[in-house]
Amino acid sequence: MTVDGKAGRKGQRDATRSFFDDLAARGNEPLLQNDSGTLRFDLVEGRRVEHWYVSIDRGTITVSHEKEAADSVLRTDRSVFDRIASGRMNAMAAVLRGELVPEGDLSLLVLFQRLFPGPPRSRARGRTRAPERSRR
Repeated sequence: MTVDGKAGRKGQRDATRSFFDDLAARGNEPLLQNDSGTLRFDLVEGRRVEHWYVSIDRGTITVSHEKEAADSVLRTDRSVFDRIASGRMNAMAAVLRGELVPEGDLSLLVLFQRLFPGPPRSRARGRTRAPERSRR
């Protein structure tokens, strides 16, 4: 089951839904045990805006689709958030580029960023560079 109680598409879950579903399933996050606050992610896709509301209460996390007021509101294109949620883009780098627009308490984003996955391992890792040919 997912955050909204619906089963995902057969075998096909997007990075954003996977991220929030996994976050909701954790229930408690030790990295945030001393922190409390609310974040709302407004993800724009064409004319549609998808809302994800995250409440943190001393590490206890709840996730919903509420469009409530939040301590920190983060607005971005859905495709940008898919890259953040899959580890292919850093949230703070997206803020600096203007691709993720924060309002309110930016310190919550800094704390929350620890929950995003790191970059995927390089597929080229382990490959060695071809030896250079000597010139005569």
